[in-house]
Amino acid sequence: MDTKFDLLVIGTGTAASVAATRCRAAGWQVAVIDHRPYGGTCALRGCDPKKMLIAGAEAIDAAHRMSEREVVRGEIGIDWPALMRFKRSFTDPVPERRRAMFAEKGIAAFRGRARLSGTNHVTVGEQVLEGRYIVIAAGAEPVALSIEGHQHVLLSDDFLDLETLPRRIVFIGAGYIGFEFAHIAARAGAEVTLLQRSARPLPAFDPDLVALLVERTRRLGVNVQLRHEVVRVEPRGSAFAVTAMTSEGDARFDADLVVHSAGREPAVEALDLDAAGVEHDGAVIHTNEHLQSRSNPAVYIAGDASSTRLPLTPVAALEGKAVAANLLEGNHAQVDYNGIPSAVFSLPPLARVGMLEAEAKEAGLHFVVKHEVVPHWYTAVRVNEPCYGFKTLVDKGTDRVLGAHVVGPDAPDVVNLFALAVRSGLTARDLKYAKFVYPTAASDLEYMLP
Repeated sequence: MDTKFDLLVIGTGTAASVAATRCRAAGWQVAVIDHRPYGGTCALRGCDPKKMLIAGAEAIDAAHRMSEREVVRGEIGIDWPALMRFKRSFTDPVPERRRAMFAEKGIAAFRGRARLSGTNHVTVGEQVLEGRYIVIAAGAEPVALSIEGHQHVLLSDDFLDLETLPRRIVFIGAGYIGFEFAHIAARAGAEVTLLQRSARPLPAFDPDLVALLVERTRRLGVNVQLRHEVVRVEPRGSAFAVTAMTSEGDARFDADLVVHSAGREPAVEALDLDAAGVEHDGAVIHTNEHLQSRSNPAVYIAGDASSTRLPLTPVAALEGKAVAANLLEGNHAQVDYNGIPSAVFSLPPLARVGMLEAEAKEAGLHFVVKHEVVPHWYTAVRVNEPCYGFKTLVDKGTDRVLGAHVVGPDAPDVVNLFALAVRSGLTARDLKYAKFVYPTAASDLEYMLP
């Protein structure tokens, strides 16, 4: 197999695949490298398999809510092995499909751990590959836990492959992963504890709506503990003792499984960035506005490896496209991160787009806020969901939507509509003029605006 290419791409996820296929379509000789099954985080270890598991939790959640009104009767539960088989029906074919796609397009695919070994060189096993350009799109990995007994903690990736669900689970970290996995596990029948070292979980989301979600999560039976910094995990026979430090002294929690849900960081430590003269600050690679290394112009970074403030699959696709454009046509493309929505797929979900209220104040903007808790609205009453609230921010001078935040039924889809407004410059009046199918969550949108 050839060892000289126009482009070497480290990773096979969304950003990597977009950059590789676009450059190959332009006639470049392209190679991709991955030490894990082809497909990347989202398709294999992240958003897609997670939402396959959430589908089971959604069914149970709906049944339980309706049983409170005696609409549904009888016992109902999740068969965890069957739910895993359902998840694998999606994930298992992904690596072979991705490999076949690379082959069909004439992209060389290498299996093995990549290591930069020169300005334009990548070593894979015993092979040294040379490329005019290198794209680092290696995704993200769990941050290292600096606690005693960290070796006893299961990674979030591994939670998605559990053959059986333990009775008692402690999650270390109350971010996206912690909340989503806690809601899945609790609805599957586990006793769940969620430990967060700070006073505020989910800091990227509106604090008032996060408080609603925390309350709802506790009502579900999840033991949410804030200001609890885990310092030690000790084996106790076949179980574990988790010790957390609090302002009132140490607190202990017993668990059959302890899961790392304390966040992820760019997976670049093993690449030996220094060997290629790529300046970095730990996991953060220094790049210019074109996602190009400031110190090695042959290297570009895209996706979760790029250290952007939005490590999301749609962002990875945007960055992959921008990098490909800059490689093929010279540096000119930049990524517009404005108006990109994100969500926590808890039950109910929490979603946002645009600015937080605190961010708008810090920017000195003059805006109107509308914030309500509305479990009495039809959207919530119809499904017997007590957690429904929103907050919207509209600029006083331009009437443009600055931010929108929703927790409750179908929150991500409602926020998607607000995202269109934020990204395209639609005004609050424009959104109120639009009419949506009634009754749907989207038809609530006009009443969420000031």
